[in-house]
Amino acid sequence: MLIFAIDPGSTQSAYCMMGEDALPISFDKRPNEDLIALLRNYGKSRPTVVIERVASYGMPVGREVFDTCEWIGRYTQVAKDLALDVEYILRQEEKLHICKSPKANDATIRKALIDRFAKHDFKTGKGNSHNPDFFYNFRADIWAAFSIGVTHLNKKGMIEL
Repeated sequence: MLIFAIDPGSTQSAYCMMGEDALPISFDKRPNEDLIALLRNYGKSRPTVVIERVASYGMPVGREVFDTCEWIGRYTQVAKDLALDVEYILRQEEKLHICKSPKANDATIRKALIDRFAKHDFKTGKGNSHNPDFFYNFRADIWAAFSIGVTHLNKKGMIEL
């Protein structure tokens, strides 16, 4: 089973393609139109598409949030046109599955992922070019895309956190 996890944004989105063992196969942050093309290309591999869904917590939001919602819809439509399964993960679910706390933030999620998956670099999880670790070349929102995929795999009972 393959997972194509997407952290959507208003103009750029991050993705992480991974196997059911959570091992990243490919990942990047790209302009949204480019990610649509990539999703169509990866559609041949029949991944489950997992997208972080926007949730309302009663606070006012701006145009970027609505633009992001439109991109979530576009990613969903492309996946459905390819007859791929689509699932959604809320940020709150990521916090609870990965950190066991609704108060978690990006830093605590990243640290929990490093603690779980890193092999030798327990500070950044990346290692270096001579001795790369699990998260080598991860940057910015790729961490979020990975955590979306990991949450999905944990919910399905495929990996333990």
